[in-house]
Amino acid sequence: MKLMTIKNGTKNRTSPKRKLVAALAIVMLQAVAAIFFLVDSIDEIIMQFSAGIGFAVILECLVAVALFAGVIMGARHTRELMAEAQRREGAIAVAKGALAEIMNLRFAEWQLSAGETEVALFAVKGCSVGEIAILRNTAAGSVRSQLSQTYAKAGVTSQSMLTSIFIEELL
Repeated sequence: MKLMTIKNGTKNRTSPKRKLVAALAIVMLQAVAAIFFLVDSIDEIIMQFSAGIGFAVILECLVAVALFAGVIMGARHTRELMAEAQRREGAIAVAKGALAEIMNLRFAEWQLSAGETEVALFAVKGCSVGEIAILRNTAAGSVRSQLSQTYAKAGVTSQSMLTSIFIEELL
């Protein structure tokens, strides 16, 4: 499963658009319920007005008003959360772009071949030699050789050191 995630670059996540639709649907359902209870409470007050308004009817009205206030607060909070999520998505996109740019610059600086570049990219993503061999449809020995050449050109001795080069540059 890890190989498919790396190869396709996607994961099964609920899209932000679906989350927004779900949140809006819940808020709308709560709003309909609040309006129903508020109208029902007002109707009972009107019906009991001449006979005297009871404590239960007043309590029902207060609960309906509180529910309606909760709907308004929930809608505002949902809007704020969605705005924050969009800001974070933007920051992640910028970081991804920056990492890709840094990696391309370093790979060019180290004068990696196309094969070494591909192997280095998979290594930075955390793939093992065996996983890289499967993804590239090559022998594990070829991958080891290309990794050794990449490490030598980058001036490192391990996969974690290679990865740390890019993390340090982002920080």
